[in-house]
Amino acid sequence: MVAVVKVGLISDSHGPIDERILSLLGRCDVVVHAGDLGGPEVLNQLTTLNRSWLAVRGNNDTPCTWPAGEVSRLEALPEVGCRELPGGLLCVEHGHRAGPPGVRHDRLRRRHAEARLILYGHSHRLVEDLDPQPWVVNPGACGRSRTFGGPSCILLRAGVRVWRTQVHRFP
Repeated sequence: MVAVVKVGLISDSHGPIDERILSLLGRCDVVVHAGDLGGPEVLNQLTTLNRSWLAVRGNNDTPCTWPAGEVSRLEALPEVGCRELPGGLLCVEHGHRAGPPGVRHDRLRRRHAEARLILYGHSHRLVEDLDPQPWVVNPGACGRSRTFGGPSCILLRAGVRVWRTQVHRFP
């Protein structure tokens, strides 16, 4: 396994990913999208950017919101996904089934106790909860919809011993 992997963590694009975030993701080895993609164009963007990506379905990723000819691509996306990285496991789900904010992180930690980092979306709110393990992060919205301060993402450098996150938010 590679010593250090650069991972782009995104969510809630609800359509095309912001160009500034796309630029950052182009320098990543892996991109993980926590759902509410908004359409097949996001899958096309991920495929163009990286040879390695993982995306899960969000509560707004439904057959009635995607073009009829693309529904099979949507249905191929899991609701929960995991990716082995140097030093641990990254798990991702959209978060809409994890309860209200006051209990969400505890529930996610119980569901994915084997993870080193849990990625979720849904709220469009940028959050890094890095105190206990597993870490729980929400990169905020990477598109144009409800960005609460601007489109954002989190970049993760995952090494065998050390993991580091870096938040990027654009005005």
